[in-house]
Amino acid sequence: MSCCAPGSEDLARALAALPSGEEVAFAARDMGDGTRQVELSVPGVHCAACIHAIETALGKLETVERARVNLSTKRVSVRWRGDDLPPVVSTLDGLGYPPHLFDDAQDGKDPVLSELLRALAVSGFAAGNIMLLSVSVWSGAEGATRDLFHWVSALIALPALAVAGGIYYRSAWSALRHGRMNMDVPIAIGITMAYALSIYDTWHSGTHAYFDASVTLLFFLLIGRTLDHVMRNKARAAVAGLARLSPRGALVLFGDGTRDYRPIAEIEPGMRLLVAAGERIPVDAKVVQGASDLDCSLVNGESAPLAVAAGAEIQAGTLNLTGPLTLEATRPASTSFLAEMMRLMEAAEGGRARYRRIADRVSAMYAPVVHLTALVTFIGWMLAGADWHQAVTIAIAVLIITCPCALGLAVPIVQVVAARRLFENGIMVKDGAAMERLAQADAAVFDKTGTLTLGHPRLTNVHEITPRLLGIASALAAHSRHPLSQAIAEQGGGTPAPHFDKVEELPGFGMEATADNTVWRLGRAIWAENDSHESGTVLSRNGEIVARFTFEDETRAGARATIAALRASLSPVEMLSGDTEAACRRVAGELGIDAWWSALLPAQKVERIEELAQEGRKVLMVGDGLNDAPALGAAHVSMAPATAADIGRNAADFVFLRESLTAVTTARDVALRAGQLIRQNIGIAIVYNIIAVPIAILGYVTPLIAAIAMSGSSILVITNALRLMRAGRTEDEGKTRQVTEPATA
Repeated sequence: MSCCAPGSEDLARALAALPSGEEVAFAARDMGDGTRQVELSVPGVHCAACIHAIETALGKLETVERARVNLSTKRVSVRWRGDDLPPVVSTLDGLGYPPHLFDDAQDGKDPVLSELLRALAVSGFAAGNIMLLSVSVWSGAEGATRDLFHWVSALIALPALAVAGGIYYRSAWSALRHGRMNMDVPIAIGITMAYALSIYDTWHSGTHAYFDASVTLLFFLLIGRTLDHVMRNKARAAVAGLARLSPRGALVLFGDGTRDYRPIAEIEPGMRLLVAAGERIPVDAKVVQGASDLDCSLVNGESAPLAVAAGAEIQAGTLNLTGPLTLEATRPASTSFLAEMMRLMEAAEGGRARYRRIADRVSAMYAPVVHLTALVTFIGWMLAGADWHQAVTIAIAVLIITCPCALGLAVPIVQVVAARRLFENGIMVKDGAAMERLAQADAAVFDKTGTLTLGHPRLTNVHEITPRLLGIASALAAHSRHPLSQAIAEQGGGTPAPHFDKVEELPGFGMEATADNTVWRLGRAIWAENDSHESGTVLSRNGEIVARFTFEDETRAGARATIAALRASLSPVEMLSGDTEAACRRVAGELGIDAWWSALLPAQKVERIEELAQEGRKVLMVGDGLNDAPALGAAHVSMAPATAADIGRNAADFVFLRESLTAVTTARDVALRAGQLIRQNIGIAIVYNIIAVPIAILGYVTPLIAAIAMSGSSILVITNALRLMRAGRTEDEGKTRQVTEPATA
């Protein structure tokens, strides 16, 4: 039931011819570590068996480092090392999955859903009428009357098999034509054999015919497939909603005063853009001229407009509300904040968690097992003395009932629903494996600045620093995105700063620059001053401290409630910070954190996480800064706010868009609930097979009962996964009350 979209091969041909190598290489993006990555649409992707075939074939290409298929978006992401494009397109086409490039902002009707609904209506109408005729036969119709009812049933079933069954026949034929097996092959064989045997029985005035089994099987299978497609559409709709927030282009201002409207793909860093009131910000940019209010609800979940003026940095997707702005693009559209959120959302369902890998392996090998089981059953009954008709009937029932569609859906459908729930709460997750790791976490570690606090510290001793030194410190700080540096840079300084020959940022330490053979350092006292044992942020000249800086910061909304909830559900909860002891003590006392460390370097944070891991702990790390990236990567699972440094967001498994820290507990609750539902779904699928398969092999199940049982198990799995939507909303509403009530008290 988690198989390919109907008519997907025809759809692929209609959309585009195979893209050339040059087109694919142009669409690829540089990942910054010597690798390149491209996403291609593969409408012909099927179920777990086909995902396995694609990922295995692409993984064998010489320079390919990773290939990942997303069943919801029907896309394959390929990452390779070097500038030369491996033969990705030809490999996919040879497997029977012709790829093409796509437009993220494509919108319109869903032809797949339309065909599914049409097929569902036809099969439902046919199943209902054939079932009425079958009731008449069961009630005692005999002889010519019974034969007439059977022939009428055959006529009704034929268009149902052509229209509804065509979905499975096309998919099965495509797989067999390319030398593969998928879930639709045994389904197509099963409904065809049931129909053919029924025609034989009707021709020979047999007592029983199983036209109802063929059509009812299609009807229930299509119910499950339609539900699956609708749920995956919800995940795709979230991505499409993000895509629609990005305009198709922007008005570019050139140095000679001319203006030209350029497609968003042609906007490069450094270009000046004019954005009128009411327009979306096309790319990440800095305000050069003008003042306005922005709707940043996409970024931080806050409905209150944000006032911006010259110098402010703004992100793609925000809405300009009140006045025109002249902007300078800081990133291309492909690497903007909005594009990153879209990629995270698309990746959420594609992860290979432990349960997903198990289910995928079982589903990938099930087709030959199903056929072998049916064949062995047929041979066994023939050897036991049954006639060929009885043996074939039982083999058909086994062929139908052993389809592990429920197992194939058990994990991915929950991941789709969970990713949707997280997205609705402003939380982006990289893959399903991250959700599994979050559910396993039994210790939490937080950074302070920018995580437990808002990361907007205020310089409190500005009047104690001479204007000249403040100007030098401000000029140095302007080269860093560290919150403390930003607080110093905002002060500006009243005197011109010296011209620096070289400026370098050392993560975890600070900024270093040279000017007229003088070495200036802004950062940790222990690093800035020679042989210093002091702490705090200072400015030094040639190793001698010339100014000290003190700050205060506001704690992040929901921080106290989050810490309290985590302390109750897992332990320990610790704070690891590079800030001063006094600042850490204040925040720890305010939030109720007993274990905390101050003045830590990035390597020391990693060491503490490794110590917890050696104790058997699975650590959840929440941080935001450049210096937190190593710790985020070392943790069992990690989270970062959307305001985090780029490297921090890339290292984290989860990114939360809203300001409140309750995103941490929300994500963990959804992950725990998703884990429970996955285990329940796998249990349902296993119990179904343990009970149903032996009964079918023993001959106690007719093809009709087999069709209802197999389809029912798949629908039960999908319905069970949908409970996460309802439960998630209830929990979120309760959390909102718990967090907001104490805050307003």
